[in-house]
Amino acid sequence: MKKFGLTLLTAFVGGAMALGTYKVFENKYADNMSFEDKQKVYFTSNPSAPITSSAGEVDFTQAAAAVTPAVVYIRVTYSSSAENGEQSELQRMFGDMFGQQMRPQGVQQASGSGVIISPDGYIVTNNHVVDKADKITVNTNDHRTFQAKVIGTDPNTDLALLKIDATNMPIVKLGNSDEAKVGEWVLAVGNPFNLTSTVTAGIISAKGRNIGIIGNEDNQDQNSPFGPSDNPQTQRVNKAIESFIQTDAAINPGNSGGALVNTRGELIGINSAIASQTGSYVGYGFAIPINLAKKVLNDIERFGAVKRGFVGVSFTELNPDVAADLKISNTTGLYVKAIVPGGGAEEAGIHAGDIIDKVEGNPVYESSDLQERVGELQPGDKVHLSVLRDGEEKNFTVTLKADAAAPRVAGTTSKSAAELFNKLGASFMPINKEQKGQFHVNSGVVVTQVRPGRLFDDTQIPVGSVITSINRHPIGNTADMDSAITNTRNGLLVISGFYPDGTSFSNTFQVQ
Repeated sequence: MKKFGLTLLTAFVGGAMALGTYKVFENKYADNMSFEDKQKVYFTSNPSAPITSSAGEVDFTQAAAAVTPAVVYIRVTYSSSAENGEQSELQRMFGDMFGQQMRPQGVQQASGSGVIISPDGYIVTNNHVVDKADKITVNTNDHRTFQAKVIGTDPNTDLALLKIDATNMPIVKLGNSDEAKVGEWVLAVGNPFNLTSTVTAGIISAKGRNIGIIGNEDNQDQNSPFGPSDNPQTQRVNKAIESFIQTDAAINPGNSGGALVNTRGELIGINSAIASQTGSYVGYGFAIPINLAKKVLNDIERFGAVKRGFVGVSFTELNPDVAADLKISNTTGLYVKAIVPGGGAEEAGIHAGDIIDKVEGNPVYESSDLQERVGELQPGDKVHLSVLRDGEEKNFTVTLKADAAAPRVAGTTSKSAAELFNKLGASFMPINKEQKGQFHVNSGVVVTQVRPGRLFDDTQIPVGSVITSINRHPIGNTADMDSAITNTRNGLLVISGFYPDGTSFSNTFQVQ
């Protein structure tokens, strides 16, 4: 009996030491963790009974109970002048399906959904939900209210990362959208028509849908992961990366940014759009795959902007009509019209006239088959492509070339600073030693992203500029900014620094 007691005591002490060591590790290295790593820590520290999928007797109660606490209601406020009399293509095509417009003139309000993905208050939502918002209010399922700031956005995938000043938040477990199957049961969780915490069920109707909704207003954008394209079909997704999960789970106005989860309660998509002539659900909803979102969100949190790589080709998506015009027999795949000089495709040996028919061994039928895979990768990563050339299949390994990217911005802000921070419409990171020497300063923050229609965009402070002071308060990090931007006089904000070419500036903003 004594031996058993000693063994039990030893096991208890050993477990306590292991947990303590784990907690120290967690706190020490949390800033360098990806969202997946943070989730592993969270679910290790907060174990729960596994949620089983139902194939025969359908029961969604466990999944709904696990997910609902971490889906939030987002209300945004913006001035009508922020729209500049224009609407995004998303808004033009779907009206207020993506968020519920509440007031037609003056101060505008809209709403949507978001998903908490990290216990320290990071929230994923759609870019169109928070685009040009002055104030972002987050209401949690347990009726708490927070002010959020935009850490960064990616219009190319219609994703945004928000941050609230909170700890120990419930989160939704990240799943694997690549493993999701057509016909699989899924739940959509969000806040349609201001009906908070609404759960609907359906199946995955299709995967890899390219519906041409993102970036359709700019068909000539050169910032595609694939380089420029000549075909109207591919031009409209040059900037966009679309490979939606299609579902018949009911999605309505206000669901945007909410969760699409499997019956194990795992997040496999971010609800983003519906296809409807009425503005309400008619059977077709679309979600951004979480595997694509993971890369985007980790980049925003770590670097302040998305780091993308280029294949370096201009291509046309083949179909029978295009094949007839090109006088070729192949009716599927991506026809390479031109090679970007110095790009990864050129270095790998791909030629104009080749037909990309496989990516990582998987058939390519649509541009989205290549888009999603490349969109999950970083510059310097390799992607394996198979092409048809003169009737023979050849294999190539393409090293993706770097796109302009910029470095980390992180940190939290007070409620009053959050609204001002969002009005600036920029992301920042502390300058490094090389930049200090370049600009002859001892401290400052570098601008890593500028969002259209906000103050930095209006006054043409570009990415790469260095901010050295706000209202004459020296700026060394984002925490300094949070305190300085709240210290305004008569609603004026004086921001000083240097443009990327070294020219100094001092701009005055009216923020109230």
